[in-house]
Amino acid sequence: MKVSQAWIEKGQDGEKDQCVYDIAFKPDGTQLIVASGDRVLVYNASDGVLIRALRGHKNAVHTLSYASDVPSASAMRALPVGKRFASGSADHYVIIWTSKLEGLLKYTHKDSIQCVAYNPVNHQLASCSCTEFGIWSSENKSVSKNKISSRITCCSWTNDGQYLALGLYNGMISIRNKNGEEKARIDRSSQTPAPIWSICWKPRRYKQHHIIAVADWGQRLSFYQLGGARVGKERRLGYDPCCISYFSQGEYLLLCGSDRKASLYSHDGVHLGIIAEHTSWVWCCRVKPNSNYVALGCQDGTIAMYHLVFNTVHGLYKDRYAYRDNITDVIIQHLISTKKVRIRCHELVKKIAIYRCRLAIQLPDQIVVYELDENDPNSMQYRLCERIPHQFDCNLLVVCSFHIVLCQEKRLQCLSLSGAKEREWHMEALIRYIKVIGGPMGREGLLIGLKHGQILKIFVDNSFPIVLLKQSTSVRCLDMSMSRSKIAVVDENNTCLVYDLHTKELLFQEPNASSVAWNTQSEDMLCFSGGGFLHIKARNFPVHQQKMQGFVVGYNGSRIFCLHAHAMSAVEVPQSAPMYQYLERKMYKEAYQISCLGVTEGNRQDLGLDALDGLDYETAKKAFIRLRNFLFLELIYSIEDRRVQGEGSPEIFCAELYAQQGRFQEAAQLYKSSGNEEHAMKMYMELRMFDKAKEFVGAGNVKDTTMLIKKKADWAQNIHDPRTAAEMYLSAGEHSKAIEIIGHNNWVDMLIGVARKLDKAERSALAACARHLQRLGKYKHAEESLRKMGDMSALLALYVDLHHWDKALDLVKHQTELKGECYLPYAQWLAENDRFEEAQTAFIEAGQQKEALHVLEQLTQNAVSEKRFVDAAYYYWTLSIQCLHIARDIPEQETGMLEKFHHFQCQAELYYAFHFIQRFTDDPFTSLLPENIFNIARFLMNSTAKVVPPGISKVKILSILAKQGRALGAYKLARFCYDHLLSLQMPPALQDSVELGYLTILSKPFKDNDDLIPMCYRCSSNNPLFNSQGHVCANCHQPFVYSFSSFEMLPLVEFFLENGISDEDAEALLQSEVSSEDSIVEKGLWHEESTSSVQTLRLTTMTSNKEKEDPFGASLSFQAGGSVFQPVTVGEAELRAFCRHEVLIKRWPRPLRWQFFRSLLPEVSITMCPSCFQMFHSEDYELLVLEKNSCPYCRRPNEDVIL
Repeated sequence: MKVSQAWIEKGQDGEKDQCVYDIAFKPDGTQLIVASGDRVLVYNASDGVLIRALRGHKNAVHTLSYASDVPSASAMRALPVGKRFASGSADHYVIIWTSKLEGLLKYTHKDSIQCVAYNPVNHQLASCSCTEFGIWSSENKSVSKNKISSRITCCSWTNDGQYLALGLYNGMISIRNKNGEEKARIDRSSQTPAPIWSICWKPRRYKQHHIIAVADWGQRLSFYQLGGARVGKERRLGYDPCCISYFSQGEYLLLCGSDRKASLYSHDGVHLGIIAEHTSWVWCCRVKPNSNYVALGCQDGTIAMYHLVFNTVHGLYKDRYAYRDNITDVIIQHLISTKKVRIRCHELVKKIAIYRCRLAIQLPDQIVVYELDENDPNSMQYRLCERIPHQFDCNLLVVCSFHIVLCQEKRLQCLSLSGAKEREWHMEALIRYIKVIGGPMGREGLLIGLKHGQILKIFVDNSFPIVLLKQSTSVRCLDMSMSRSKIAVVDENNTCLVYDLHTKELLFQEPNASSVAWNTQSEDMLCFSGGGFLHIKARNFPVHQQKMQGFVVGYNGSRIFCLHAHAMSAVEVPQSAPMYQYLERKMYKEAYQISCLGVTEGNRQDLGLDALDGLDYETAKKAFIRLRNFLFLELIYSIEDRRVQGEGSPEIFCAELYAQQGRFQEAAQLYKSSGNEEHAMKMYMELRMFDKAKEFVGAGNVKDTTMLIKKKADWAQNIHDPRTAAEMYLSAGEHSKAIEIIGHNNWVDMLIGVARKLDKAERSALAACARHLQRLGKYKHAEESLRKMGDMSALLALYVDLHHWDKALDLVKHQTELKGECYLPYAQWLAENDRFEEAQTAFIEAGQQKEALHVLEQLTQNAVSEKRFVDAAYYYWTLSIQCLHIARDIPEQETGMLEKFHHFQCQAELYYAFHFIQRFTDDPFTSLLPENIFNIARFLMNSTAKVVPPGISKVKILSILAKQGRALGAYKLARFCYDHLLSLQMPPALQDSVELGYLTILSKPFKDNDDLIPMCYRCSSNNPLFNSQGHVCANCHQPFVYSFSSFEMLPLVEFFLENGISDEDAEALLQSEVSSEDSIVEKGLWHEESTSSVQTLRLTTMTSNKEKEDPFGASLSFQAGGSVFQPVTVGEAELRAFCRHEVLIKRWPRPLRWQFFRSLLPEVSITMCPSCFQMFHSEDYELLVLEKNSCPYCRRPNEDVIL
């Protein structure tokens, strides 16, 4: 920091010195207002000329305050903002003055005025006397005053104008709002009480701007928050402070007092230096707004203005720049990534040095060394490495890997990082410049320039300097080239001189230089700055210059590091100018090296082309690799390969290069002169220059002519002349391309004509014609093309797309291999059109069993949800048959599919039976007899004892069974149903009838009608009407067989075959010949008897001996009391004894076995459906078939009837 005195004056009234108690600057900094004696003096701030002395007070003026130039929110202010100031005096008066130095108004207090302060926002004026303070504003004519217990010594408004701080003589600070009410108090009773003599709020720039600096006559400086909490540590001053003032941005503090000095402090109270020293107390100090000028007022009447210049303290190593900020901080900036790191030293930073991973900072009483992690080149985390606790006085500071170098006038000292002195050098003259030029760690070299022109090199591990050069002028700046073979010097005459260090020869010199830097990546390039220009020089070529402010401190690749004012910046400078200088001299390799530092793509293109012209293929290849110009690279590699193999000639290579550069006429002439006219023809064809291409077509050369026509057709297509292009393609035999153009433009007639002219062998062209004709809606012609080429698969796809299913199915009859391609989309189309049953059949034809099952399952669910129970029964039966077929065709799924088969069979029977219940409840009339309804309901009740399928209402089943049972005399069963119904949730409409029926049934006997009791045809035992075990005999567990028309029990008993007898063998045994006598079971004989009143016709039977010996009767026996079902098993003898018409066979497909049933009452005619194998009374079945024209269960037309 440098301090220079701008001006100094003496405030006198006659010959008597007048104490200067306070000073204030006009907000624009043009005037300085001084309280000198009983006068207010106005000075020109720039030169100290007295403008006017204002007299209005009768006693000493103690305080001044100028209104800020921030706009006020008040609309009634008397004067514009920044146009008035106030003065307070020991005569108890406050006077408000205008900027024209005229008195505006005056008001009084009871005691001497101690301080005044303008609110920075709304421009209220706070005036404080010994025992009270008042607040005046232009809106109010009167001044509101408030008493206070202790003497007020100073005051200050917060930056936002919300609070007023009052410093008191008792050591307290009172915080008041704009109305004068106390809102907080900073109590400093824990410390030794001392009068608060000056306070000042930190400017708004800081985030925590509500921080107040307090100076008391206990010789302390401290900082507090608005709430009273202390910030930072308390600083001992060593003198009584009289005034404290912040710089405009809040980065520094200014203090003065009894030590007769004005001192500079950091914003947190660190002493930075002395600004001025006088012979009497310095009573007041102020900083000129937005500048580094400081005004002081002394007890002896001295008024002085000083200018502070803060030197730039910085260091640079490659792309890392370290500089001082706010005197006490160090900021390290990465010039490439612009990242910044701040190190807070809390002391005056005197010197900074940076090298590799080391950073050295010189503080007043020590040198601190920081280091980086060497393994992370991009790291910005500096950590403390060493401290050297000594006070050093030096002009320059340099840091190396393991050393600190101090420069003081003519002397250099080398210290270790621990502070031990290792070496010392004494120079012949003053050291003007020093720089680390690298080297092994611990053995770095230093480049030193002396005032008398000598340039030396020193190694930190060597005590003997090496003289590199001696010139006649003083050295200002130095730098050494990348290979250490050249040195650039800027002397005191601002001349840049470049020397060869080996020969000591002056290579060249350039004027107007203030600093110089070699390029760290190029041996022959340097730059220097001066006169507002940047100069770039390569070798001994002319200098290229451009405008730039500041001076260069580094040059790395294409980046030039420039220091302007206090800011360092990295400037990207294209190296185009030096590159072209090398190209002009055909120095292609050197030009390429310069281009690697940073040029535009256009510059690299020029480099590659110039290198090709100079036949420097290697340099051209490198340039085009960087450009990623694959066309030129491919050409260069091709030329190099052919040169190695001895193919081609220099003329052809040169012609190809000319053609690639767009020099077509020169290329054609070279082709022609070398006898390669076909190359010229191809070049012009690719350029669409067909007229010139014709000049190189040989007479009668059909191949070249055809090629030319194709290229011309391509060109016609590119210029959007499709008809011409199509005609040319057809004439050249390129039918596919012509068809694509014709089809794209929807020329139907032309397309049909081409299709008819094509030979059937041209399948791809015909397929393209068919595709376009189909797209254009000409299906007949598309079919014609497909039939012509014999593509039945494509023809089928056409029929499928058009939904011409009749034609598609007819085609599949003759082309069975296309069955899957037809039936699958046909099934999907049927399903989309709600023809699900047909779709299911089509899926089966297509071999899509899973899809067929999915369709059936969906149909079944829909039928159940829509209460179409007869349809649900049919779909469940169909599902069971599909599962049986899958089990037969896919053995891996046999077990699972058989389980599904039995489940679906059961579901089908239940929904078929419930269909009659649903109709009975919903339809007004029914053709079913009460006994049939009773049997159906009893069948469903026994079947749903454990699980009720979805859609089937157990309430309906029980209510109908109870009603019919009561009507038919099954009172016990009816009572059971009513009891069960009362435990279920019923519709409200049915509740009353059920309760009434229940009361009625209680009056009936607790038994069932004997005629309704079912009898087992195996064991002849009676069974209860409700059996929780299902449809089996309660005694022998023989399953019952029901007629699916009346749901009566049929006199059938299932029997099983002994081991070793197959189903087919059993059928053969049943078909074997038996005697006529054995075949007669019963023969009816009628006998008529008459009495006096009655005629009787009696039927008698004659039984054959064979019946008496029927072996099946023995097979019906079982072990009574057992819980396990014992099936009826027959052997060959029994099978031969059976009459064929007594046995019914369910011929299930594999993997199921057949089921055999014998009728124990042959006279009861029974019919079995050959499709679903359900049993019916023959008469009922015939009536149902006549009614429905199919089986009532499986809906198959009746073809075979088995009796």
